Amino acid sequence: MSTTKSSIARPSVISDFKEITKMRLALSVVFSSLAGYLLGVDQIDFKILTLLAFGGYFMVGASNAFNQIIEKDLDALMNRTKNRPIPGGRMSVSTAFIIASIFTLLGVIILYTINKQTAMFGAISIFLYTCVYTPLKTKTPLAVFVGAIPGAIPFMLGWVAATDDFGIEPGTLFALQFFWQFPHFWAIGWFLFEDYKKGGFFMLPTGKQDRGTAVQTITYTIWTLIVSILPVFGFTGKLQLSIIGAVVVFILGLGMLYYAIRLFREMTEKAAKQLMLASVSYITLVQIVYVIDKFI
Repeated sequence: MSTTKSSIARPSVISDFKEITKMRLALSVVFSSLAGYLLGVDQIDFKILTLLAFGGYFMVGASNAFNQIIEKDLDALMNRTKNRPIPGGRMSVSTAFIIASIFTLLGVIILYTINKQTAMFGAISIFLYTCVYTPLKTKTPLAVFVGAIPGAIPFMLGWVAATDDFGIEPGTLFALQFFWQFPHFWAIGWFLFEDYKKGGFFMLPTGKQDRGTAVQTITYTIWTLIVSILPVFGFTGKLQLSIIGAVVVFILGLGMLYYAIRLFREMTEKAAKQLMLASVSYITLVQIVYVIDKFI
C-alpha cells in the first residue's frame, strides 16, 4: 500500500520541482551559456563546461523559484499560473525558499570556481531578476527592459567563463540576446494579454495590443538582426563570423522579422504566438550557427 502511494506521489514531487525552477527555461538558458563558452574558448575544458552548465542551471532555477514566491498571490489569479506548486497548494513558501536559497548558494559557489567575474555576473542576474524585474512587472512596461538585462547575461556569461574577461566580444553577445528579448516577450505579452491583466502585469510597451506595440516589436527585431551580423565586419575582437555564417544568420533574422511584420498586419493573438515560437527558434539557431561557424 505504501509503495503504491509513494510511486503515485513521486511524479508529482518531481514535476513540482521542475515547475518551481522552470526546468525547461533553465535548460534553454544553460544552452546559451554553453554556446557563449564554446565561442570564447580556445581549447574546450569539459570540467569548466560541466561547472558552467550546473552553475547556470542553479542560478536560473533560483531566480525562478524566488519569482514564484514573490508572485504567488498574483499567480493564483491567472489561468496560466494558478496550478503552479505554491498557488496550487502543493508546496509551501518555506520549502520554495529553501530550494531557491540552496540553488543560489550552489550557483554562486560553482560559478566562482570557474572565475570571479562569472560568479559576479551570475549574482547580478539573480538580483536584477528577483529584486528589480519581478516587482516592476505590476508597475510599468519598463520591467521588460530591466528583465532583458538578466535575460541577456547567460550568452555572454559563457564567454566570460571561457576567458575571464569582459570586452567587446561578450558585450556583442549580450547586445544580441538583449534586443532579441523585446520582440520575444512582447509577443508573449500580446497573446497572454487578458491573462496578464488578471494579475496586473504590464508587459506591452504601450500597455495595449495596438499598432504602437507592433511597431516597437518590429523595431527591436531589426536591431536584433543588425547586432547579429556585426561580427562579420571584423570590429568585434575575437568574436568573428564568416560571410556564409552572416548570410545564414541574416536569413534567420528575416524570418523572425516576417512574423513581427505579420503581427503588425494581423494584430491577432495567433500571430503573436507564431512570433514567439519564431523568436525561440531564431535565438537557438543563431547560437548554433555562431558555434558551427567558429569550428568549421
